[in-house]
Amino acid sequence: MPDLLRTSAVQLAAAIRDGTATSRQVVDAHISAIERVNPTINAVVAERFAAARVEADAADEAVRTGAELPPLHGVPCTIKESFRLEGMPNTSGLVRRRDVVSDGDATAVARLKAAGAIPLGVTNVSELCMWMESDNLVYGRSNNPYDPKRTVGGSSGGEGAIVGAGASPFGLGADVGGSIRMPAFFNGVFGHKPTGGLVPGTGQHPFAHGEALRYLTTGPLCRRAEDLWPIVKVLAGPDGEDEGCLDWELGDPDAVDLSGLKVLDIPTNGITRPWRELREAQVRAADHLRRLGADVQTVEIPAMKQGFPIWAASLGAANGVPFAELMGDGERVNAARELARWAARRGDHTPMASILAIAEDLLALVPDNSGPFVDKGLALRAELEDRMGDDGILLYPPYYRSAPRHAWPLVRQVVFVRFDYQYTALLNILQLPVTQVPLGLDRRGLPLGVQVGSRRGNDHVTVAVARELERAFGGWHPPAIAP
Repeated sequence: MPDLLRTSAVQLAAAIRDGTATSRQVVDAHISAIERVNPTINAVVAERFAAARVEADAADEAVRTGAELPPLHGVPCTIKESFRLEGMPNTSGLVRRRDVVSDGDATAVARLKAAGAIPLGVTNVSELCMWMESDNLVYGRSNNPYDPKRTVGGSSGGEGAIVGAGASPFGLGADVGGSIRMPAFFNGVFGHKPTGGLVPGTGQHPFAHGEALRYLTTGPLCRRAEDLWPIVKVLAGPDGEDEGCLDWELGDPDAVDLSGLKVLDIPTNGITRPWRELREAQVRAADHLRRLGADVQTVEIPAMKQGFPIWAASLGAANGVPFAELMGDGERVNAARELARWAARRGDHTPMASILAIAEDLLALVPDNSGPFVDKGLALRAELEDRMGDDGILLYPPYYRSAPRHAWPLVRQVVFVRFDYQYTALLNILQLPVTQVPLGLDRRGLPLGVQVGSRRGNDHVTVAVARELERAFGGWHPPAIAP
């Protein structure tokens, strides 16, 4: 029997199909793992263990009867709480939604179920999925499995933590500014932000509008790289509801010639240089690809200095629902008053949510100058795609350091006016596919990693590179807390 808490979803599905393991054994092993680690990391915020065991028994019966089996048959997983999962809460960390229970499934969840996956529960998020610390007043704060004093990232932070702790083979996340990639990075696992419009986001809260439908992406977080592509294939394709979803033709990671790659090694955004160990890990990845025959060029792209205003202007131009209205679940709240209530320990909102709403209101008083930054984003995308060519990639830091202590990102933004998440956020606006790849641990025992991006539609290329870098550098390194 394979090591049920270390192996990939693909291998677990194969073991279930050939009788080496049963779905019930696999599901029970992961439930036990969640029960062991969750009191420390607070990643799974609502469980459906009893239902999962019933579904696992049905999966085993299907194996015994010789039924045709889907690709993820009998394999457990977890789901970000912002996605609808029938019978599970769908609050998105908002106190006003604490009684909301899903009566159906989001498109991506339904597709995972149809592929045979068995959800074990839903995982923690930041309030309304708009901050890089998964903390809210409904479920509390999630903690990093490598060091509980540190952040798991956001907003798919619960997913990153439970997969990183070895208690879930893979999970479903969403990403509008790095919400898959930062949690994958901080928790040492793989995460894939698909090409804008490849996977429908129908059935998550909050949802996007207009062009932002292709900035907000849905994708997997996995402990093993070989799971990325099968899950992307399950998730991809229009559903007739998400108007931003496009019918992209998928390539094949197995057909990618790594010796012919053109690699743009981009060391920094030109504002905040990454810590030495993070830069050295990216250099090792670039050097490995060079040894395989890739053409590696270390370049700095001046336009990347404007990553934050490009992201903010492009999202603003998409004309979504005001954040203060989202905080009130349809009824606009007074964010300044909510911030004061939080300071008096009587509030219903996290401080960052109120700060974001206040900032949005202040920006509304300034004459609209978003157009030039939206245009700069389009020009930057054209420049990067031209430099990479048909099959090239870029290597880019996911953040400026390994996982920081809790609340430090808030201090960085409010006190020092540092928008460090622009390392990930910019790539949402460019709509490029990006795979977050773990690259070992730093001297503190915290995960290192790199973003691997490519031109739109080249998701298979970034996944192929992720698989090779996992082979070369080991991929996920289970933390001490892992069962």
